[in-house]
Amino acid sequence: MAYSWCSVLAGLACLALADSVVRARIPTTLDGPFKPFTAPFDASLRGNAVDLPDSDPRVRRHVQGFEPEQISVSLSATHDSVWISWVTGESQIGYDIKPLDPRSVSSVVRYGQFRYPLTHEAEGHSLVYDQLYPFQGLQNYTSGIIHHVRLTGLKPSTRYYYQCGDPSIPAMSDVYYFKTMPVSGPRSYPNRIAVVGDLGLTYNTTSTIDHLISNKPNLVLLVGDVTYANLYLTNGTGSDCYSCSFSQTPIHETYQPRWDYWGRFMQNLVSKVPMMVVEGNHEIEEQAHNRTFVAYSSRFAFPSEESGSSSTFYYSFNAGGIHFVMLGAYIAYNKSTDQYKWLEQDLANVERSITPWLVAVWHPPWYSTYKAHYREAECMRMAMEELLYSYGVDIVFNGHVHAYERSNRIYNYTLDPCGPVYITVGDGGNREKMATQYADEPGNCPEPSTTPDSYMGGFCATNFTSGPAAGKFCWDRQPEYSAFRESSFGHGILEVKNATWALWTWYRNQDSKKKEGDEIYIVRQPYLCPDHQKKIRQLYGRLMGKSHGGCLLFAMLGQI
Repeated sequence: MAYSWCSVLAGLACLALADSVVRARIPTTLDGPFKPFTAPFDASLRGNAVDLPDSDPRVRRHVQGFEPEQISVSLSATHDSVWISWVTGESQIGYDIKPLDPRSVSSVVRYGQFRYPLTHEAEGHSLVYDQLYPFQGLQNYTSGIIHHVRLTGLKPSTRYYYQCGDPSIPAMSDVYYFKTMPVSGPRSYPNRIAVVGDLGLTYNTTSTIDHLISNKPNLVLLVGDVTYANLYLTNGTGSDCYSCSFSQTPIHETYQPRWDYWGRFMQNLVSKVPMMVVEGNHEIEEQAHNRTFVAYSSRFAFPSEESGSSSTFYYSFNAGGIHFVMLGAYIAYNKSTDQYKWLEQDLANVERSITPWLVAVWHPPWYSTYKAHYREAECMRMAMEELLYSYGVDIVFNGHVHAYERSNRIYNYTLDPCGPVYITVGDGGNREKMATQYADEPGNCPEPSTTPDSYMGGFCATNFTSGPAAGKFCWDRQPEYSAFRESSFGHGILEVKNATWALWTWYRNQDSKKKEGDEIYIVRQPYLCPDHQKKIRQLYGRLMGKSHGGCLLFAMLGQI
């Protein structure tokens, strides 16, 4: 993790001045660690956690024949490439289905910097997936034809217009546009990155997306649990709680048409703004022959190959001066696994003088104080936390818990200025409603035996051995690592200002679109961390023998 001497001095020199600029209005992590705070819960603000019906015009199929629908953009590993995805043809659900032939329709994108003419053309690949059940009475599903086309050779921070489909039929879409990411560098960042989790397709979801669009993001991160199609039987009957309502089903069914509904609803946003997705537990969707995650892996395009990954469950990409690592919590993650080895290599390749910010994303949080899913991902934390910490990850985004929570900087349950800030945003609008109970409240601490990682790691969570909760499984008050928590639906916006400062804002659905529910500047301080102190001393030694007035001027003017 190399740091240029100029960027290091810039970070050091700007802190005092920048702190004085923002201290009076917005808190910063320099003011922390913060005393734990819990926002009062207003039961009337639980929102309308009811799914949009299939009769809602926003989820109906409006195209004809093989015209493209469910159009979306996602990023490749670097700024000069993006993926365009879409669906053609109708899906089928029933007892006698016949998959469409992907070879029957071409995958073509025409694009350029001007709406007319679109001077470039790229071809990609297509596929059809099935959701099959080996039980009598369950309906099977086959998708429309899903297309993925990668555009390459793109310029940074540039608007491109595009049209997708098959020009030989002809069946082409309208003309859409997207903007590429900035070139990677310590002074180059997307303006706004939206972060949302556990989205679903409820009336809460529509409020979340409406608010999110009003913030005009350049990129969207979806931290798992996409459609909640697995809250439905194959006959379309749904429930807020699958296990409660359908406890006798022979397999956990899923109603795949809701993926199509979700794709249509989201097209207005993701046909223009790139969206990057990581899998959640609701994407497991087991089917015949124990196949899982098929819809997730088929419907989205991932920069897996471009980032050296062999899996759709973990990958990485750059967005300006930010390096994102997207990790899989429902695929093996121990040190001997492919995912861990890939992560180790990916982090080792990060050049922090080019991408100073390092952000990690996965679905279930390691640090959450809610009763729901309490310490459920402890096995993953024990396997991977040291690696992420040693490479100086700055921020971690999670979902899964249907509430909002922001931590102080933490490592191994201990306040640590070198640890990441963990932010849980698992409350985008799902049908299962929000989490409102805390594990530290009387009677809410679960039994340790009820908190295994049932998907990958087995049982890892035990009583704490040190600190205020020593000998206990839960704290008896809001833990010191929990800076702010609140039960509400909403989304967040990350605005990276420079190599050391980033503004994080949480927007609640119940507020006006301009009001903030939580707001803080996250400030990188790599020079405080033991792994970097020797390197910083060496850099200072070099600087003392150099004329660095220009670099100091950069620190004072360019870093705020």
